[in-house]
Amino acid sequence: MSVENWESLSEPVAWKPTEEYRQRSRLLRFMRRHGIGEYAELLARADADPAWFWDAVSDDLGLVWQRRYTQVTDTSRGIPWTRWYTGGQFNYTVTALDAHAVGEDADRLAVTWEGEDGTLRRYTYGALLAMTHRAANALRALGVGKGDRVAIYMPMLPETVAATLACGKLGAIYMPVFSGYGAEAVATRLQDSGAKVVITADGYTRRGKLVNMKETADAAVAESPAVERVLVVRRMRNEVVWNSERDVWWDEVVDGASAEFETVVTEAEDPYMLIYTSGTTGKPKGAVHAHCGFPVKGAQDMAHLFDVQADDTLFWLTDIGWMMGPWAISGALMLGATLAIYDGTPDYPAPDRLWEFAERHGVTVMGIAPTVIRSLMTHGDELVTRHDLSRLRILGASGEPWNSAPWHWAFEVVGGGRCPIINYSGGTEVSGGIVGCTTITPIKPCSFAGPVPGMAADVVDEGGQPVRGQVGELVIRQPWPGMTRGFWQAPERYESAYWERFPGLWVHGDFAVIDGDGFWYILGRSDDTIKVAGKRLGPAEVESAAVAHAAVSEAAAVGVPHEVKGEAIAVFVVLRPGVEPSEGLREEIRAEVVKALGPALKPESVLFVRALPKTRNGKVLRRLIRARHLGRTDLGDLSSLESVDALEAIAAAR
Repeated sequence: MSVENWESLSEPVAWKPTEEYRQRSRLLRFMRRHGIGEYAELLARADADPAWFWDAVSDDLGLVWQRRYTQVTDTSRGIPWTRWYTGGQFNYTVTALDAHAVGEDADRLAVTWEGEDGTLRRYTYGALLAMTHRAANALRALGVGKGDRVAIYMPMLPETVAATLACGKLGAIYMPVFSGYGAEAVATRLQDSGAKVVITADGYTRRGKLVNMKETADAAVAESPAVERVLVVRRMRNEVVWNSERDVWWDEVVDGASAEFETVVTEAEDPYMLIYTSGTTGKPKGAVHAHCGFPVKGAQDMAHLFDVQADDTLFWLTDIGWMMGPWAISGALMLGATLAIYDGTPDYPAPDRLWEFAERHGVTVMGIAPTVIRSLMTHGDELVTRHDLSRLRILGASGEPWNSAPWHWAFEVVGGGRCPIINYSGGTEVSGGIVGCTTITPIKPCSFAGPVPGMAADVVDEGGQPVRGQVGELVIRQPWPGMTRGFWQAPERYESAYWERFPGLWVHGDFAVIDGDGFWYILGRSDDTIKVAGKRLGPAEVESAAVAHAAVSEAAAVGVPHEVKGEAIAVFVVLRPGVEPSEGLREEIRAEVVKALGPALKPESVLFVRALPKTRNGKVLRRLIRARHLGRTDLGDLSSLESVDALEAIAAAR
């Protein structure tokens, strides 16, 4: 799929809502409650009156307010800095935990977990509340208070869930960090955030091999002077280096702590999470999210698009460091559902691991990125059909655009031709989806029904005017609670990233198109950001790692199409004078990137060039590098290019 051939995406409708899906639908009940007959009418009313819509969402989700708000929206500081639910006091953990851990509901299953080694653990809402309170008391004893940053560098474990909630209970700000990052990437985030405590694990397994997570954490903490304590979960019970003045075992301070804890009162706009997302230049951006923002938007998406309810078991294959990890935790629990989490790879020890997981845990709503489907479908249908997936009723997908064959395989083989695929696209700074599908609207393969309710999305041309039937930029015309409260200590960077191109419009950086039937398609990033298997990173992080090699003078990283991952990383490097290219050197540069960013982000190719294409003021033209490397000849305006020879050399690079 590409921007150039979008017409080939538009296929006939493959799924239509049955009466069973309609009658169950939370979204349809919401519409009827407000006298709305058609989905398009709901979108129009929400766009015209965001205050009405988000007030109604608060009631629909059953949000528990410590003090009710007096005003839904406040745009006095400008649309980019809209404040929500002003006058309200809201700590999302009360809705996520306390509201469900009472009476008979306390015995309902909140979290079911499975490790790659087959270990199983389950927690009811009552048990999860107790563990969360113990963790909150332990963190308080370690000096964590309101506003402090706590890094959660963990595999997907029950303790990971409790740790995120415990930070919320304390009024602290948790910072999720991808478990596969190398020490340099972790340290960058610790340094920028000023994290006071790191919560990590001794280790975990990937494909049966031990990963010493504590060792990586130690190396990152050594470069991060603000970190005072490291709280370590015994996952593998492997030998680790121990600093008795800094390190603390989770079980020694959490298990014996009191299960009684009074949730800290937080203003609705108080930050609760700082999650880093990579841009096209410079260091990673720390998106700041508030109690009344990300959790509310995520739960609303989960309720209105995925129709998650209290009798559902939600599983999304993700990591705590990617936004779908925090999204799954807060959303599933706020809706009173069961959250299923898996700590492992999707095809180990056999390629049917995910289908076995779904059967064992009775998963009803299952989210898998298209890149995983592309990989698993190569193993054939029988590995899916041998498992009882009769409880599965909804498939979810996010991370990157689909192409037709994997979509149909997921729909027909995994979903049995009966489960809708809820395609979902948005971002970390958005707190969820901009566009999506629903269980009450028809679905075309690879498409979106349109904007998520409450997201006044549009597709515009280069002048900011709406377009239909042609490729344009995805924008948002109205504020919403989930919009990031800016970037950590860099408010001007947030404004320039999203609001400068078309004043008053959020420009997301995706190419999109709306076909003649009104279905939407996302065609990929319109900026330089790279997405590898749904993992978004900036080229600057890859380039910095490559240049760390003594032989490298300059580097430029771009994303290139990959059959399985959606995109892979290609790194073009300029060597220092006197250094000759070699296969050994190529592998050493790859190793530098892996050392910094982790094996999941290993470059697919390292190519040697004598110079990088740049503008006359020295800016590397990644867009042109990517286009020329892919053999494209229509490169657009080259007036700013310093050297045409450098661009042509890209095509011949090896």
